Amino acid sequence: MKKLIVFLLLISAATMQAQQAKWYTDFDKAKKVAQRQGKPILMYFTGSDWCGPCKMLKKDLWETDKFIQQADDFVLLEIDIPFREDIITPEQKKKNMKLQDKYNRDKSFPTVLLLDANGRRKDEVSGYSMLRDTAPYYAFFDKARRL
Repeated sequence: MKKLIVFLLLISAATMQAQQAKWYTDFDKAKKVAQRQGKPILMYFTGSDWCGPCKMLKKDLWETDKFIQQADDFVLLEIDIPFREDIITPEQKKKNMKLQDKYNRDKSFPTVLLLDANGRRKDEVSGYSMLRDTAPYYAFFDKARRL
């Protein structure tokens, strides 16, 4: 009986892990994967420790089964610009700031950009309403699949 419970817990844990989308944090690596797989890149700018709308979007969109089922259509790239220094390495923060200067000059959070596999900007959507309506993001994903 004990072995059965352990087995069921392991299966449950494996299923839960499978329910997460694969996010890259390195632009060059994401670009290589996108080129190899022939997929566009969704570049997500977040302030993980200070941006309230980013935190809501994470819960309402990125962590949902509905999004996870669609995530494989894209190479996902998270560019975090946190205030706290213990969240990402100084080297990663420097890289992320350069990407922000290039792709998110308005410093709007949250922002999601659609890039082709070579890193060229194709489209974007930004902001997140206190109404917590994810429909504009799903419309963006649908449009991205057609580009």
